[in-house]
Amino acid sequence: MAATRVVVIGAGVMGCSIAWHLASRGCNDVIVIDRGSELGSGSTPRATGGFRCQFNTAVNIRLSLLSREKLRRFRDEVGSDSGYAPHGYLFLARTDEAMGQLREANALQVRNGVTEARLISADEARDISPAFEDPSVIGGAFCPTDGFIVATKIMRGYADDAKRRGVEFRFDTTATAFRVAGDRITDVETTGGEIACDVVVNAAGAWASLLSNVPITPLRRNVGITVETDVLPASTPMTIWLDDGYHYRVRDKRVLLVWPDKPETSDPYDITFDEQWLRRVVNATHERVPCLRSVPIDRERCWSGLYEMSPDHHAILGPATDYENLFLANGSSGHGVMHSPAIGHVLAEMILDGKTSIDVSDLRPSRFAEGKAIVSSSLL
Repeated sequence: MAATRVVVIGAGVMGCSIAWHLASRGCNDVIVIDRGSELGSGSTPRATGGFRCQFNTAVNIRLSLLSREKLRRFRDEVGSDSGYAPHGYLFLARTDEAMGQLREANALQVRNGVTEARLISADEARDISPAFEDPSVIGGAFCPTDGFIVATKIMRGYADDAKRRGVEFRFDTTATAFRVAGDRITDVETTGGEIACDVVVNAAGAWASLLSNVPITPLRRNVGITVETDVLPASTPMTIWLDDGYHYRVRDKRVLLVWPDKPETSDPYDITFDEQWLRRVVNATHERVPCLRSVPIDRERCWSGLYEMSPDHHAILGPATDYENLFLANGSSGHGVMHSPAIGHVLAEMILDGKTSIDVSDLRPSRFAEGKAIVSSSLL
């Protein structure tokens, strides 16, 4: 039987960040296990790679600000590049309701330190992102320090340096059960044998609810991608229609097209790409971004992946309610990669210090039982 201080379940970007932050604090007696055969076998490589501070809840803004600080120091602290490129996020509003959401959110962002975020007119929006053509846009919001990151660079950066610091990674290893004594987990049973431990972290992403009592629902997201093109420059901001969630960005000389939907499937883990969705998103793209009408879709490169959705679309972070030494880092609801540096930081603080340097109490796992789920717009 193996023994360690901390078992982290899940070797995606979240698990790697948690392991690195523990090791960077001197706690390198950590084993990370993952059901996949290698690093990046789950959802992390399927992320579109956006980063933003433009949220409409204070706790998400705090996570973004901490993540941004850590992304800027990533090379110095971790020894590699995070891919952070501040090309901005541009939110577009077609209706007074959407503009009102942006106005309310912007006031909150500025109060919480994102002073560079601003409301803009429709004409300013077209100056920032000239490619879109939509006469129904009445205004928007823009933050120049938002932009892009590279999910796999962050994951591998954390994993590689965590290994150098003594963390052990085990792949093809599935957690199957917990051995418990009273309110504590004593061992994690896996397909590779038992691991005795003091602390367990559930960082299993969309599969988190298969391991412990955490209200996570997988949600499929499709991504369309064009062939290589120079129609849009790499500096094009993430451009999002707030009213319906349609958005696009440029990555590696291709344009990524995303339009959130509600897939009907009997298997919540099914990531079969939706061809009907692709036709709808292409039609919307041709209407809203006419310069892309002549740019074909590269069907072989389109993909689907899973978000890990919580009931209120916010992360579930902290000590679990059923075992005192089980910590949850789940339910980021599409924001996991961008918030992984911050979540790894604060979860390591919870484990090692019993307190955190920023207030993340709104994300406590007990909030749902307490009737204190976070209320916010799911689109922002």
